[in-house]
Amino acid sequence: MSLQSPELLRIGQLKDQSQVPIKTIRYYEELGLIAAAQRTDGGFRLFAPAMVARLAFIKRSQKLGLSLQEIGELLSIRDRGQSPCQAVKQKLQSKISAIDDQIAQLILLKSQLETLMETEGTALAEDGMICPIIENPQP
Repeated sequence: MSLQSPELLRIGQLKDQSQVPIKTIRYYEELGLIAAAQRTDGGFRLFAPAMVARLAFIKRSQKLGLSLQEIGELLSIRDRGQSPCQAVKQKLQSKISAIDDQIAQLILLKSQLETLMETEGTALAEDGMICPIIENPQP
């Protein structure tokens, strides 16, 4: 192809419209998350304008905690002509459960730290101890 179709975007144009760095666009292409529609005779990648929205989906999904592998699974569903919304809900519910677990662990850690802060630890450590606040077993 010697002339670029006006509706296709060069990678620099895709970068400008999506605000995603060229290096990242190439990486996503390598992973199969996006694909160039074609290449020029000079080897330049040409992308469909729909890739702008696809890149926005990828970036938003990452901000919501989805991995690139998970995002790839969702895009694969979409590429088969199906809606990935049910899979999105399942993945987001899984993220919510993981966050709930992390919150519970953090609350427990906070409680343990507060208990340690109440411990009298001004005495010098004995028997090779460094700091009895941390080393003494708590009830």
